[in-house]
Amino acid sequence: MAGRDFEDFVVVVTGASTGLGRAIAVETAARGAKAVIVNYARSADEAEETARQVRDQGAEAVLVQGDVASDEDCRRIAAAAAPYGRIDALFNNAGVTKFAPNHADLEAVSAEDFLNLYSVNVIGAFQMVRAARALLEAGERPGAVVNTSSIAGVTGIGSSVPYAASKGAMNTLTLSLARALAPHIRVNAVCPGFIDTPWFGKGVGAERARKIREGTAASTPLKAASSAEDIAAAAVFLASTSSRHVTGETLLVDAGTHLGYAPLAMR
Repeated sequence: MAGRDFEDFVVVVTGASTGLGRAIAVETAARGAKAVIVNYARSADEAEETARQVRDQGAEAVLVQGDVASDEDCRRIAAAAAPYGRIDALFNNAGVTKFAPNHADLEAVSAEDFLNLYSVNVIGAFQMVRAARALLEAGERPGAVVNTSSIAGVTGIGSSVPYAASKGAMNTLTLSLARALAPHIRVNAVCPGFIDTPWFGKGVGAERARKIREGTAASTPLKAASSAEDIAAAAVFLASTSSRHVTGETLLVDAGTHLGYAPLAMR
């Protein structure tokens, strides 16, 4: 644990029922957060487990169901922090994908796929910032927004063309909002590579996930397949006072995948 640099923070994490969202929620609680708003879209039981782990770290946990593609839901998620009078950190972690890894197969994705992914990955993040803006500006220090982007948005790799495009758009959104909302709100993005989570296994199947995990660990410069906790540490840094002079940044946390070290078959 990196100390108590989130002491008394009020934190909102979207998509916090499992994986990276859960790891971020628990990490902020472990670092001293006063309250963590745990958003989930469908997985109520898993979100309750996240809330339990947050409480075990000494923070209050508030569960809020909502789909960030809905502006009404975004406003309700942000409003859950209103009793605390502010939001110190908003983690726009909710995200979806369409698994079509052969990017040359243009028939594997549709316009609807693009619209579905953009509605959550891009528009959802924008709507959450808009809904939370007043509370992000209400604290003594600048509020922090951390968007969960992806190495896919930087290099054009990943689970599908629509997914990579949506994360590229999220990176541009990060720049636009960092410029527009300064000096009262900082906006940054973390760009993970492969993350070894159950979500990934569900998408590609357990055997394919195992092969990708082993291939990633063998071929990245750091010889590692990242866990949710590995990425959470970087995301939480971007919301902490240690990064108080950082805004408009996209931080690549991919064990070096972006360096092009991996063979083409793994990219």
